[in-house]
Amino acid sequence: MDKQPNGLEHDHTRDAIARRLSGGPKPSYLRDWVYGGIDGAVTTFAIVAGVVGASLEARVVLILGLANLLADGFSMAAGNYSATKTEIDEATHIRNMEERHIRDDPDGEREEVRQIYAAKGFAGTDLDHAVDTITASRKRWVDVMLVEEHGLSTVSRDPMKGALATFAAFFICGAAPLLPFLFGLDASLMLASFATAAVFFAIGSMKSRWSPLPWWRSGLETLAIGFAAAAIAYIVGYLLRGVM
Repeated sequence: MDKQPNGLEHDHTRDAIARRLSGGPKPSYLRDWVYGGIDGAVTTFAIVAGVVGASLEARVVLILGLANLLADGFSMAAGNYSATKTEIDEATHIRNMEERHIRDDPDGEREEVRQIYAAKGFAGTDLDHAVDTITASRKRWVDVMLVEEHGLSTVSRDPMKGALATFAAFFICGAAPLLPFLFGLDASLMLASFATAAVFFAIGSMKSRWSPLPWWRSGLETLAIGFAAAAIAYIVGYLLRGVM
């Protein structure tokens, strides 16, 4: 997002606000990309570190790494699809339940709205007006109960888009540790380490745009998490190198 001259993330003129809000809130797939990218880089580099630690051949790295990119990437994408679909199903179930409650016990549901907004500091005629305004529209009433009573979102994420984002990030970021072995470069583990470190740092820096952390701190945090997993895999592979 582009900064405005006053340092804010977007313009607050009347027309700019109207344009920004006209389409309603948009679902974000950033977490799917970050989740898939970090896991892809971590698991693939962990395989590389483990295999090298066990003193196995480079072709074993490529075979296991490619298998991981495809199988584990698909597994993560499928899991993300199912999880997102479950969220949608849950929201649909709760929405149908609230519509039924409003139909069968409207006074009780109005009282729920009243207590929710009273807890937010509304009182007197302001509270009465808020309750009347919300309950005047069935859709608005249900949306409020969905968010305020059940903590769910009224914005649905597309399960397929989330799954594709996860798989793409997993495959692209997970391929980085394999590139030195694929091209037969010397000091492959060292080059794989640098490539993976760059991926970890890039992912962390990217997600800092949507977090309060500075880019360098977010990058280092992601880098530390990734290499902790890789170090464990390398140590295990080294300790078990005589087994195979």
